[in-house]
Amino acid sequence: MAGLLITLEGIDSCGKTTQARKLASYLRKRGYGVLLTREPGGDRIAEKVRRILLSKTNSEMTDLTELLLYQASRSQLTERTIRPALRAGRVVICDRYSDSSLAYQGYGRGLSKIVIKQLNRIASLGIVPDLTILIDVPVRTSLERKRKEKTGRDRLEKERFEFHRRIGEGFLAIARQNRRRIKVVDGREDIERTWRKVRKVVDAFLGKSDSTRKRPRR
Repeated sequence: MAGLLITLEGIDSCGKTTQARKLASYLRKRGYGVLLTREPGGDRIAEKVRRILLSKTNSEMTDLTELLLYQASRSQLTERTIRPALRAGRVVICDRYSDSSLAYQGYGRGLSKIVIKQLNRIASLGIVPDLTILIDVPVRTSLERKRKEKTGRDRLEKERFEFHRRIGEGFLAIARQNRRRIKVVDGREDIERTWRKVRKVVDAFLGKSDSTRKRPRR
């Protein structure tokens, strides 16, 4: 495909959503055609699945149901939104993607990582991010940031500390296994300092990519 898929990952309140927005704005100013989306969600039907997944009223949801709903949302988003944008030559920036399933449901919930990888391939139509930026922060920093936010905690954010610790460790393990694709950025500093690190990673990646690809159309 002519486009590029850049994903941002990390534990809750690591700052990835803010960095994804800044990255989209930055690349648009550089002349790239950009689609900014998120997971779960990013599509009318996928957003309905998101509401089910994150609702605090669904505390009785089983781990397997959770996994399959995430995959259903990913399948909808990928086929209806991500793949067409890539075929049109755009840069797609996605706030979470398949690595989150492996971190949350694999390392966090303890479900089979082999099964999750298989489901990821099916739901993503075989599409693998060209670049993934992992915003790494300690779990205690994440929880402290969440306490300062005005929004309430969703179903997953209400989980115990150990759950989030396993997810954080899972993300780092996934990064070690995919060093060429996943770049880890320390997210403990403020937004602008973290952004400078993210921008440096993206600029280096695009410098290599632009030498072998045509620039995506608007």
